[in-house]
Amino acid sequence: MESPRQFSLVSFIALLAYFAFLASAELHVREFVIEPKPVKRLCRTHQSITVNGQFPGPTLEVRNGDSLAITVINRARYNISIHWHGIRQLRNPWADGPEYITQCPIRPGQSYTYRFTIKDQEGTLWWHAHSRWLRATVYGALIIYPRLGSPYPFSMPKRDIPILLGEWWDRNPMDVLRLAQFTGAAANVSDAYTINGQPGDLYRCSRAETVRFPIFPGETVQLRVINAGLNQELFFSVANHQLTVVETDSAYTKPFTTSVIMIGPGQTTNVLLTANQRPGRYYMAARAYNSANAPFDNTTTTAILEYVNAPTRRGRGHGQIVPVFPVLPGFNDTATATAFTNRLRYWKRARVPLQVNENLFFTVGLGLTNCSNPNSPRCQGPNGTRFAASINNQSFVLPRRNSIMQAYYQGMPGIFTTDFPPVPPVQFDYTGNVSRGLWQPVKGTKAYKLKYRANVQIVLQDTSIVTTENHPMHLHGYQFYVVGSGFGNFNPRTDPARFNLYDPPERNTVGTPPGGWVAIRFVADNPGAWFMHCHIDSHLGWGLAMVFLVENGRGQLQSVQAPPLDLPRC
Repeated sequence: MESPRQFSLVSFIALLAYFAFLASAELHVREFVIEPKPVKRLCRTHQSITVNGQFPGPTLEVRNGDSLAITVINRARYNISIHWHGIRQLRNPWADGPEYITQCPIRPGQSYTYRFTIKDQEGTLWWHAHSRWLRATVYGALIIYPRLGSPYPFSMPKRDIPILLGEWWDRNPMDVLRLAQFTGAAANVSDAYTINGQPGDLYRCSRAETVRFPIFPGETVQLRVINAGLNQELFFSVANHQLTVVETDSAYTKPFTTSVIMIGPGQTTNVLLTANQRPGRYYMAARAYNSANAPFDNTTTTAILEYVNAPTRRGRGHGQIVPVFPVLPGFNDTATATAFTNRLRYWKRARVPLQVNENLFFTVGLGLTNCSNPNSPRCQGPNGTRFAASINNQSFVLPRRNSIMQAYYQGMPGIFTTDFPPVPPVQFDYTGNVSRGLWQPVKGTKAYKLKYRANVQIVLQDTSIVTTENHPMHLHGYQFYVVGSGFGNFNPRTDPARFNLYDPPERNTVGTPPGGWVAIRFVADNPGAWFMHCHIDSHLGWGLAMVFLVENGRGQLQSVQAPPLDLPRC
């Protein structure tokens, strides 16, 4: 038994450690001015929506424990909101950002300050507009370093290099969206992919601005790869260099080495790269992984990894040697994509909930809405229909009079209902030949209630309605463990026996295998309204989304905090 003197010494040391932590935490005060600025790509200049005149927007660099106060000033002609993708926002949905879910959008000429604290998170996340297709140009990296004195669980890299993969339209992305909304058809695919905002050598009028990353022989750098694209999963590789995966979605992984990664919209992946090749110039490149039977942008974006001692061209001509190009998988190489995701493991034993209180089964996929007049210009989908998407046959419709979180907090009726189905209303062969009678979903604004600290399991089942596809599903306000996946229909009798409950990867965005299923688990310990949706923005607009309402627990520390006074009004 400890003596009073020993106890007081331990308490004193703990108190000193606590004050040291407080002293090391910082408050980051920033302004994000949303405004149109001329941006030239692919030979043409567009008035693109930017943040502080930058595309991509500013990189935020903080530490675990820091607080942020980001004032967003809207000088554009569109409503906007900003989502801090992957930040848990504990008890603070007011800072999460999706328009009409946790807040009404920031109207032109108005502002809103997002205030939040990083609590026990570190790694690579990002921020982006969560208002229609403004995310096409309004996004940036959010890097969370460990607390001072806390090392990485791997050898310290020499430096970090953020790699933001994006999509570029040679027109106003909002016009592309408006056309698709009018016709009911699929939106036009992008004209280019980008690395840090630049298309690279393989596109017209782009070679001079290709991003170059100098590197010293022998040094190890950490690439923080972010897929900020709107609609496309991507393969990414660096010619002649191996990539050691050490983190996904701000969660450390057991390191493994690969020549290529697959990364879906919304996901982040950190890899270590060592400059151990002959001094030269090497392309890093990204191109589509397209798991659906649908049109896609079949181009390739590049940047250049350039050794500082790379030789220049000798003999006739001048300039630098042409970079080596990486070997990238074919666009439909599901085997490579699956092999990559199957290697991901949490870096230590994971705190997976073993007993499940809420066992949910969600079918996710596309659909079609029948038109009374198939020859209408508004019905240009397949066979005179309009495209739709749904979870459990519910096609989500954003409210407009108020946000769901505000209506829930204020007790305002008529904005949403809480009868989202926990299982599909009709059971069928989800990945087989589906009857056309099941292709049309029901529209509505529905949420599903969870008790505070419920242990939740969700099986996300892809369907073959219209086409099978890898849907990157993002859950706001939470990290979750990916405990299992497979192809075909999920079998509740046999598949759970194969679940990994020891070291499954932790993520905030997970892909459903095309024509397959994925199972996730988490503890519902963050009260509020939290959006779950496909991070392919075309699918989100068609209704592939739902909302979890996590109830308050006991007392103030288990309850949603009061909304800020400057919360935007509808």
